[in-house]
Amino acid sequence: MDSRPTPWLPALAVLGSVTSLCIGTSFAKKLFPLVGAEGTSALRVGFSALVLLLFWRPWRWPLGRRDAGFVIRYGLTLGVMNLLFYMALRTIPFGLAVAIEFSGPLAVAMLSSRRAVDFVWLASAIAGLAMLLPLGQHAALDPTGVMFALGAAVCWALYILFGKQAGHLHAGHSVSLGLVAASVVVVPVGIAKAGASLLDPGILAAGVGIAIVSSAIPMSLEMMALKRLPSQTFGIMVSLEPAVASLLAMLLLGEMLTAHQWLAIGFIVLASVGSTITARRARPEAPELAG
Repeated sequence: MDSRPTPWLPALAVLGSVTSLCIGTSFAKKLFPLVGAEGTSALRVGFSALVLLLFWRPWRWPLGRRDAGFVIRYGLTLGVMNLLFYMALRTIPFGLAVAIEFSGPLAVAMLSSRRAVDFVWLASAIAGLAMLLPLGQHAALDPTGVMFALGAAVCWALYILFGKQAGHLHAGHSVSLGLVAASVVVVPVGIAKAGASLLDPGILAAGVGIAIVSSAIPMSLEMMALKRLPSQTFGIMVSLEPAVASLLAMLLLGEMLTAHQWLAIGFIVLASVGSTITARRARPEAPELAG
């Protein structure tokens, strides 16, 4: 009800969430030469868990054994997804990694509807991915980086499914504990890769900033928006993430894309927006989980 009088406020919150996430990830990539993708991922996930633990204090809520299993699966998948995505960023542009990763939630959305029009969105997604994957003579993307991004896409799909299993829990409860589980995966890998470099005060400060900008702020804005914005509108705006990531990576990292790559991103965004619209019309609204 309260989303109708001022729909632009929650819409701006979603846009702010996507923008904050992309800015944080762009700056995180600048740490790769110092602590590697693994170390940077450990800083982001580890400090995000600490920030959200202190903010939400999840120990205030009871957690049954069954729900604990849901949260652990959700968190472990989140951790692997973050690690694989950062590994992909070592060799392929940020915007293209996001576009490829979007194939995960797109697959989940496609499976939620059986209407004929969904084949249009499926064809659009396949066309976009085919233009990005290193399949032909015009391929310019590193195959290893693409495989990491595809792995992150699979994890994002599982993250959505596992997240829905824990959807009855308070968002702050499941997200904060989920990030703790994610830390169990990511932090040891980061320590093994970066070692004592992670203890440098400048690196630690940068890690806290990245965690806040790329995790704490986006998650808080998304939770605010989901309470006031129809799920369909939320999903459409989140679908802009590949384009926003590409624009910010161009401005902050100097990653210039070709017209061919921009067209591929356009196909994937079109597929995501279209599938969001038709999926929501075909079934009752359900909470959306962002990756």
